[in-house]
Amino acid sequence: MPVESSSSGVVRQAKQKRKSHSLSIKRTNSTEQERSGLQRDMLDGQSSDNLECLARMEDSKLPLSLRTNLIDLFSQIEREFENLYIENIELRREIETLNDRLTADGQTLEGTDLAKGALKTKTSHSTSQLSQKLKTTYKASTSKIVSSFKTTTSRALCQLLREYVGHRDGIWDLSVTRTQPMVLGTASADHTAMLWSIETGKCLLKYLGHQGSVNSIKFHPTEQMALTASGDQTAHIWRFMVQLPTPQPVVDVSQPLCDDDVDVSDKDEAEVEAEGPNDCPSVRVASTTLRSHQGVVIAADWLVGGKQAVTASWDRAANLYDVETSELVHSLTGHDQELTHCCTHPTQRLVVTSSRDTTFRLWDFRDPSIHSVNVFQGHTDTVTSAVFTVGDNVVSGSDDRTVKVWDLKNMRSPIATIRTDSAVNRISVSVSQKIIALPHDNRQVRLFDMSGVRLARLPRSNRQGHRRMVCCSAWCEDNTSCNLFTCGFDRQAIGWNINIPALLLEK
Repeated sequence: MPVESSSSGVVRQAKQKRKSHSLSIKRTNSTEQERSGLQRDMLDGQSSDNLECLARMEDSKLPLSLRTNLIDLFSQIEREFENLYIENIELRREIETLNDRLTADGQTLEGTDLAKGALKTKTSHSTSQLSQKLKTTYKASTSKIVSSFKTTTSRALCQLLREYVGHRDGIWDLSVTRTQPMVLGTASADHTAMLWSIETGKCLLKYLGHQGSVNSIKFHPTEQMALTASGDQTAHIWRFMVQLPTPQPVVDVSQPLCDDDVDVSDKDEAEVEAEGPNDCPSVRVASTTLRSHQGVVIAADWLVGGKQAVTASWDRAANLYDVETSELVHSLTGHDQELTHCCTHPTQRLVVTSSRDTTFRLWDFRDPSIHSVNVFQGHTDTVTSAVFTVGDNVVSGSDDRTVKVWDLKNMRSPIATIRTDSAVNRISVSVSQKIIALPHDNRQVRLFDMSGVRLARLPRSNRQGHRRMVCCSAWCEDNTSCNLFTCGFDRQAIGWNINIPALLLEK
């Protein structure tokens, strides 16, 4: 009997399990049917469901504030769903229209694939348009911000006035006479030096006495004489007489504000050559030739008073000559590598020489019995130039992309350092405004004050500015139109009018 009762219990449990399983299946099916019905009801009319939901919420035991928040959330969900539903209907209509067009054109595609492809195309196209719109808007807003920033911070006016074209090769150096008549001199790798009318841009005289590249040109402080250094291992002193032509109206080919950095394509070389002077008078014989170097003479300058001249050479020496007798007075040795530049103080018997050995040296000839020398070590690459200011400062530029301002009374460290993005060539300092002009290898010319604050960058566009490395800069204090000149390996020199407001200089 116990066995029979246990077996009947097992059978009864199995029947209950099958019954519960069938009930769960029915419940599941009914749940799925309810969900599908709910979706249809939501598609057909969601307001009735919302009313039912509200009725249930009224019977709910939830707090009133919580029920209000839930009603607001359900309303927002309903609105979002309605918007999606309307967009879905519009997309389906567009798909049907595209399908009809493709069918009319004889193309056959599956409906589902076409729908997916159309949706994908639609999505990618809209995404691309949105992305492009965002980029355009961002660029426009950024440009406005940058433009407003430039307007408020950089008020320097840099205007291109003249282009001096006529050399057959790159121009290494340029200088302006210190006395009347005011002319511009250029030294070129085409073995010539030229004198130009500043106001008209016309060539006035050509010097043809050198047998090698003319690397520098400097004018006598009081007489109409020029000092040129050359790759033929000599320096020449030659006299000139020029008659200035009638000034012509200046054609404004520039953009007034500085910092216009627009890249340009290179100008055709034949076009540059065609613009050269054809009837320029020439001088072929030097009045004095300075010899004794065993290498290229890279630079030369007059000492104060003009009775002596100094030359710098690749033979690692600088020589001091007597101009009248052309005799060698002193040989300044000590640099470990080739010299790159030399410069004299405007009012004192001081000479500074720069070299590829990363140093520049100050030579003092104020005391005839003692010739002292001081070595400045602060650069990590070739010192391309070092120049004096009116005060007790020296400004040095280097291939290490820095320019440093030094105090002659304290040579241990510079008082200002300017860091740039390109190697710096032969710099110049304005006497009146104390502005440093930096010519760069990357065709740019930048202006800084003596404390290292950037003032401006000369404009460049497809119609103006240098197209090759800028080799040298020179200020002209006495000219009212062109007060800064630059030259480069694009075979031209350029005259600029630089106007830096006093307020900007005070900053």
